[in-house]
Order: sequence, then C-alpha cells, then structure tokens
Amino acid sequence: MGSPGLGNRNSGQKLGITEPISLGGPTDYDVIKTRELEKYLQNVGLYESQEEAVSREEVLGRLDQIVKNWIKAISRARGLNEQLVQEANAKIFTFGSYRLGVHGPGADIDTLCVGPRHATREEDFFGELHKMLSEMPEVSELHPVPDAHVPVMKFKFKGVSIDLLYAKLSLWVIPEDLDISQDSILQNTDEQTVRSLNGCRVTDQILRLVPNIQNFRTTLRCMRFWAKRRGVYSNVAGFLGGINWALLVARICQLYPNALPNMLVSRFFRVYTQWRWPNPVMLCAIEEGSLGLQVWDPRKNPKDRYHLMPIITPAYPSMNSSYNVSSSTLRIMTDEFQRGSEICEAMEANKADWDTLFEPHAFFEAYKNYLQIDISAENADDLRKWKGWVESRLRQLTLKIERYTYNMLQCHPHPGDFQDRSRPFHCSYFMGLQRKQGVPVNEGEQFDIRLTVEEFKHSVNVYTLWKPGMEIRVTHVKRRNIPNFVFPGGIRPLRPSKVTWDSRRVLDTKASGHAGSDKQGEVKGVADGQDDGKKRKRVDDNADAQLRNTKYVNAVPSSSPEVHVGSPVSAVSSCSTKGDHSNATGLTEPTREKAENNMTNGLISSRSVEELSSHNGEVDGSLRCVPSNKGFIVTADASSSKEAEKLAIEKIMSGPYVSHQAFPQELEELEDDLEFRNQVRFVGNTNSGLVESSMPDSAGAALVPSSNGAGPSTSLLASWGIEELEPVELTASISIPSAPVVQRKPLIRLNFTSLGKASDKSG
Repeated sequence: MGSPGLGNRNSGQKLGITEPISLGGPTDYDVIKTRELEKYLQNVGLYESQEEAVSREEVLGRLDQIVKNWIKAISRARGLNEQLVQEANAKIFTFGSYRLGVHGPGADIDTLCVGPRHATREEDFFGELHKMLSEMPEVSELHPVPDAHVPVMKFKFKGVSIDLLYAKLSLWVIPEDLDISQDSILQNTDEQTVRSLNGCRVTDQILRLVPNIQNFRTTLRCMRFWAKRRGVYSNVAGFLGGINWALLVARICQLYPNALPNMLVSRFFRVYTQWRWPNPVMLCAIEEGSLGLQVWDPRKNPKDRYHLMPIITPAYPSMNSSYNVSSSTLRIMTDEFQRGSEICEAMEANKADWDTLFEPHAFFEAYKNYLQIDISAENADDLRKWKGWVESRLRQLTLKIERYTYNMLQCHPHPGDFQDRSRPFHCSYFMGLQRKQGVPVNEGEQFDIRLTVEEFKHSVNVYTLWKPGMEIRVTHVKRRNIPNFVFPGGIRPLRPSKVTWDSRRVLDTKASGHAGSDKQGEVKGVADGQDDGKKRKRVDDNADAQLRNTKYVNAVPSSSPEVHVGSPVSAVSSCSTKGDHSNATGLTEPTREKAENNMTNGLISSRSVEELSSHNGEVDGSLRCVPSNKGFIVTADASSSKEAEKLAIEKIMSGPYVSHQAFPQELEELEDDLEFRNQVRFVGNTNSGLVESSMPDSAGAALVPSSNGAGPSTSLLASWGIEELEPVELTASISIPSAPVVQRKPLIRLNFTSLGKASDKSG
C-alpha cells in the first residue's frame, strides 16, 4: 500500500539528529546483491498477491463505512438534531506493518478508529460498535479486550484479521482530512487515547524521517524476516517487535541515505554490533512538548535509567519502545548482530550468500537444558485469555532467574508457543538455559530456582479472570527429552547433517581453542579414551582468579552449575567449557565477553583512544547517551574503512544525557506487561509465603554448600538426568556419579529437605 504524500526524498537533506556517516552511492556490487535480495524475499513469500492487496483495501473501505454509520447511530441516540447527526463522523487510520508497507500475506491490519468527544470507549465503542460487528455475517472471531493497556477489539472481516483501537478526541466533529500528526490532537484526551494514537503517529513519523521509503521498506522486510528466522522477533518475549525493528532500520537509512538495501543490511549489523547499549537509538530530537506528557528522559525519570536497549519513538510523547529487553535477550541479540556482521563480510568475499544469513536458529539444538512451561484450560476461549496473560508474565520469569542467580544462569526464551495436537486446549513455551560463558567449572555446584519458579507461578495465578481448569506447570527438560510436537510434522530430526554457518563457527572455534590452549594457561583433563561416562575436566586458572576478584565471590558459584528441578534431587556432573569456546550461536568467546561487558558495565568495549581515555578503564554506572548536534561527514573513500566508520559511530553516541545500567533486581520491578496490569487479583498469604512483595532479594535462589568445600552455590533442582548447562557443541560424554534416581513426574516443587541431599550427592 502506498504512502500518500510521502515519496522518495533522496535530495541529500539531513534527516536525524546527526549528519550521515556516508553519502556514498551504490556500487555495481550493491546493485547486483540488492536484486538478489529482492528476488530472495519474493521467493520466500513475503509479498502478498495483487488479489489479496485489493481485498484488504475493500475491507478497510467497508470498515470505514461501518464506523461512520456507527457514529451517526450513537449521535442520534444521544438526542442530537439531524444536522449534527449528519455532520457526525468517525475515521479509520492504519498503522504498523500495513501502514509501513512491509506486511506479508495473511498479516493482520492494525487500525485506529478516531471518534468525537461524545462517543465513549466503554459504552459506545465496546458496546454499540461491538454489537453491530457481532451481527454482521462477514465478521468472525470477535474478541474485545477493553482492559488492555491499549484497549483493542480483535476480529476477522471477510477473513482479514483486524486489530481495531479507539481514540476519543476532544473535537465535536471529526474532519475527513484530519491530521493526527499534530501534537494539538492530544489536547484534553485520556491516557488510553494517547496510547492508541501513538501507533499511527509513530508510523507516519518514521516514513517522514527516512530518506528513501522504498529502500527502507526492502531493508525492513529483510530484517523482519531475518529476526523471525533467528528467533529474536517478539516484544513480549523480551526481544524486539515490529516497531522496534522499524526504528532500528530507519536510523541506518538516515546514516547511509544513498545506500541500497544490500549495503543497508550490512551496515545495520556493523553499526549495532558496535553500538554501546544503553545509548539510545533516536530518529529525531526528543521534544518536551507543551501538553505536559511524560517523555523518555533518564535525567528526570528514574525508570528510564534502567532500560537496557532504549529505542525511542519519534512522535510526541517520545518513549522507549523496547523496555521489555532483559540482559539475557540483549546478550542473544548482540550475538546475532555479530553473526550477521560476520556473514555480510563473508558475502563480500563470496564466501556466503543470503541463504547463510537467513539460516534458521536451531533453538532445540542450541542448549542441553530447557524450561518447559505448559498451560491448559477447559475450552478455547479460556485458553486464549489464559495464554495472553501467561505470555505477558513470561518475561518476569527470565528477569527473576537473572536476578536470583546474579546473571550466572542465562535464559533464552523461545519467542513462540507450541501445541500438542493430542492435547486440546493446551500449549507449551520453552526457555533455553545455560551457564554464563567463560566461568570456570567446579564440582558440586547447583542452581536452585525452585523458589523463583514458585514465585513466578504465584504471580501468574493472581489473574483476575482465572477460571477452574486454567493451569500452569513448569518443568525442566533436557535436549534429548524435548517433546516431539515442537518439531515440524511432530518428527524429531536426526542430528543435523547439513553444515551451517553456526556449526562451522563452532568447529573453527574449537580448533583454534585447542591450538591456543597452552598460551591461555589452561590445564585440561584428558579423557581416558573410553566412553565410561567420566567427564573431562578443564580448569581455567585465569578465569578462576578473575572470578575471585569479582563482587559475586560470596554470592554465586564460580563454575558451571548442576541442574536440578523438582524432587528427588540428582547431582549433575560438570562438563566444563573452555574460556574461549564459541557459544550456542556460533560466536567466539571474546564476542560473548563483549556482550557480558555490555550487561554488567553498560558499555561495549571500544578500541578507540577517545573512549579509553574518557572511561580510563573504570565503570561509573552511567553513560553519555544522546548524540550531539555537531555534524560530520565521512567521505565515500573514508567510509570504506571500518575504522573510520567505527569512529563515526562513536561520535554518534556521544552526548549529554546520562543513563544508568540496570541491575536485575531493579529491572524486575520496572515494567510489567502493561496490557494486563489491571488483571491481577489479591490472593493473600500462601503456605509457601511466595507473595511477591514479601520476597527478599536473596530468597529466589537458595545457596547450597558444595560438597568439595568450594563455597556456596545455587541449584536448579531436577528430577531426572544429570547434565551440565552448556552449549550444544560441547559433546564430552557425561556419566552419573551419584546413585541412580527413580524417575518421577518432572514437576518443579518446593522441597527444602532436598537441599541438603543435593549437597550430599554432589560429591
């Protein structure tokens, strides 16, 4: 769908808060690779057919006529005279992927109904309009959500999915040529209206702030597809959603205004690999406005200081669109940016292609340990409501685990859910678990997240719309026990025979790790050559010494954890990772360490002299994070130098704002999913004492003394096999050093007596 009044503006004017990094135009290589990319995106089915496009336009036209009839009906019911009834008007606007022009076949359409001041949201929109829609044969699956943070009515019209919001303006009459981009439109409106208008205002502003709309759209289609293939497309899971990716791409378009999509994709990965989060990404300066609405400003708003990956919306009131990001999901996305950058460099050397970039992430091969969250209800309607509520709380489980294990246990939430067709009204979510990379291994150390899980389940069970049959279970499963229904066709694949980019990186990193082990001062325990189940030991003395100097020395384990979930408790053998092994995404350990520095210090290390001198090797808990207005232009020749680009990127991130790095315990209380914040019921005291407000900071991860006297540890209580948290590429055989444990139903339970048993069995 076109954008009226918004054509391609490649006139060279400045867009954004800094000058471009490069004004260089495309090379012959860029033209060829861009054509390849466009063909690739078409072949994978990202573009809708002409028939579907026409059908969507017809549906939108019909919907616009429906709301016009609706507003006249309620105006007449209000007793207005016939002239006012005829003047009464409502209007439909679109936003999101459809308005941006990057939607695919079958995608829903985000729409906004704008009505006059006498048309209320509760009685008229969710009352009368809902009734009108329910009586229409073209409408199906009608589902109002009036209590959401942004109230919405969901339905299908002639098979086209519609999300319809409502904004009640202070105007008596809505003009047909209404311009909702003007800030004055927000005067005397309620919070729900401001939030409902925000989507349209942000979308339109993005299109105004990019130099070439067609190049922006192609690049955004590419990045959305890439993010979905790599498992990092989901706002609710703590990754990034559609608007976040649009803002990131738009900023790259501003920095390289004359580049074609091929170069924009490459520079996307290059820029955001070097980006020092939590420096914010902004398309324009933040305006205070005259209406008194709160805007994102870490200098004034304490909560804003703890956002890990701020991506700021360009329309007033500016806000952080990515507050859901956690340290774990930021680490994962940082790794993926690095991977993308490496592949783009390989493509330039003809050592990779677009297929390589878009290789799907093998989530169920990437980890050895997972959490499985099963939910069920008695009917489809209950499951839909229960599912929405649980999804809104899953991010809290990630945050709690990070908080109570001091980021030693890292979580990778899968962005989607899975359904077992043999079980009606049931679905499952999964989280990959692994020990923090680069931490040395000691025996007998465990992560105990039983209390954390119970606290999470308690926060879920306070749902105000809870009904009998709405249940949730959290279990620990190993990779080999992942249920078959998560795989395509319900068939578990054999070990992958195809060599992928990730697998090659794993092998290359292993080879380089073995070759350089002597230089790194590692002492390896060599297996005896028999598959007798004895683990291989690798002790990294340097990492161990460094860990003893950290603030975690008295609070967290200094090694790979044992995994326990439930009762009875079984010990987990420790199969260590070398400090320079690649991680589950195929990246080398220095890259992982860079991401970890990002999480713990709020900075990604830079080799520039300017940054080294300004920070002097110290971490003060704050960053400068708003770019200055001093312009710079790197010539086309200089932009070919990565070092020149790096210095340009550093320049972009210098500025007066200050943002503080968030710590897990602070993050967990910052932003609940606001869509469901009014759907919490008070339960009162529980037998386990797991009321969230009463939980001390240290209660979530009980410390378990290790049998080897190495100090306290945390354990994740498991009821079955014995296996260490480690990436998939570490294939050393693992045996069970403790007595056999009877298989039991793998439910996570509180079992304080088993804490001592865990210590006894660890030796």
